[in-house]
Amino acid sequence: MRSLLPFLSLLLAWTKGAGAVDPAMPFMLYLDPNNLVRLNWGFDSLQGIITFKLAINTTGWVSIGLSPNGGMRGSDMVIGGFGPSGNYFADYYATGNSMPLLDTHQSYTLLSLSESEGQTVMTFQRSIQTCDNQDLQITAQPIKLIYAYGTTDDITYHGARRGTKEVNLLNYVPRTSLPTRNYLNVTVNNITIPAIKTYYHCKVMNFSNLNTKLHIYQIEPVIENYDIVHHMLLHRCPSFVTETYDKPCYMGDMGDFCFSVVAAWGVGGEVLTLPENAGIPIGGEGSSFYRLEIHYNNPNLEAGRKDSSGLRLYYTTQLRQHDVGILTAGLLGFANLEYSIPPKATQFRTYGVCNTTVLSQFINPMPDLQMFAVLLHTHLTGRKVRVGQYRNGKQIDFLGLDENYNFELQQVTSLGNVKTVKQGDDIVVECTYSTVNRTTVTKMGLATTDEMCLAFMFYYPAVNISMCISHPNTTQLTNTNYQMSDNEIARYESLLKTLPQAQLISDKDADFRLYQNGIVMDMMKTPNATCQRNSSNRRYTSWILDPVGMILFLVWIVMI
Repeated sequence: MRSLLPFLSLLLAWTKGAGAVDPAMPFMLYLDPNNLVRLNWGFDSLQGIITFKLAINTTGWVSIGLSPNGGMRGSDMVIGGFGPSGNYFADYYATGNSMPLLDTHQSYTLLSLSESEGQTVMTFQRSIQTCDNQDLQITAQPIKLIYAYGTTDDITYHGARRGTKEVNLLNYVPRTSLPTRNYLNVTVNNITIPAIKTYYHCKVMNFSNLNTKLHIYQIEPVIENYDIVHHMLLHRCPSFVTETYDKPCYMGDMGDFCFSVVAAWGVGGEVLTLPENAGIPIGGEGSSFYRLEIHYNNPNLEAGRKDSSGLRLYYTTQLRQHDVGILTAGLLGFANLEYSIPPKATQFRTYGVCNTTVLSQFINPMPDLQMFAVLLHTHLTGRKVRVGQYRNGKQIDFLGLDENYNFELQQVTSLGNVKTVKQGDDIVVECTYSTVNRTTVTKMGLATTDEMCLAFMFYYPAVNISMCISHPNTTQLTNTNYQMSDNEIARYESLLKTLPQAQLISDKDADFRLYQNGIVMDMMKTPNATCQRNSSNRRYTSWILDPVGMILFLVWIVMI
């Protein structure tokens, strides 16, 4: 066991008020890329009180809120500041892109508000679960935070002084000190984006200089054109890929078989830092060829745009305890199988299955897979994504959950607690789409106007599996008229769910195997949060503030 003396010394320093870290709010992150908007928070229990401290470099009004999808409509927020007559603070809710309305029940309690040296600091609290239908409930799932601020105390339109960030407030994994600042840039170089709506560019590179195995511990997007870069994937290639190229994807080249995901980024995502005990392996034995795939979304058909985007991979030569793998699961279009989502559907659910029993054809015995993060991915009509875990025919957990999916905000999110997938478990990826504004069918495909239903699941220890996806066996379906009533849409969705599912498994050497007769099991309802009223005069008391609780907190820090 590590010695606690350094941490007890730190405890004494904190109790004397000399420390910079507030133990009542141990979690912190910047919400903006320029580090002007800082949020600290902490809570006493999962059903208790959560306290926030918002610090923004402005002398005007400040605001932060919880949003169902990263936008204003439906969001729950507070606005405050320090004006000529003193401080002001209130709980609001938004019905659209306009001035929010004062909440009937003020669920948030102001603890302190100050303005000094060009910065406004606002500390406040609320019950984690309230009984107010004008509030958003805080759960153990990721939630979208929105912020905005002004330059004066006149609460008017914020303009560009706003932003969105997705974070798991109750299962947050704080960043730790980074071992080195060595990095590898994996980017395209001044390529020209054609004047088409959807363009995939692939660059196959040879990292022959990486003779020894390294561990990637942080992935940072390098984005030159945020308005057109939709997502980026770095794949490790199988051994038979031996030539580099830099051109459009999926043109029949050998690099098309590079499917083993090493790093992933989606629009709206930010820097990903891995747990301290795990790293993504790169270099060393095996293929030295890697394929960078960038999806460009160019709806305005702009011509002549140049781009040099990509990924920056921070690595260390000090190998960590576990190799990280990324398992791709869900539903993708199969070349000879049709899958169409009908137009005018308020909601339409699709399913992809992965029965881990079949993975034993590649790995036997298969170790327990420790899932710790996930990136959920659909295109424009996606509204919800859920990833269910089943054992012995019963659902036991969710491995991913986004009830308010936002195409513009696709972030790798921590699961909080590590979740164990055992051999024989089933993984089901459910995507819900809305096509009410479309008049023609939506296909499963690569275009932004097509659809996908994918979950990129981060886990350790890495195994020799890259993909486990499925597709309903639609070969027996007769020609379908997709102009359907609501009842017909529901029956068609049910039919696709009950058809035998063809499962496609691939290892890192692009050895593909097909398994028939997969089954989609029913998924449980998303758990509802319980609620409790926040007493307006209740003060914040956290177990962390108690000396014994402080020691337990420090022991927890040591052990993770």
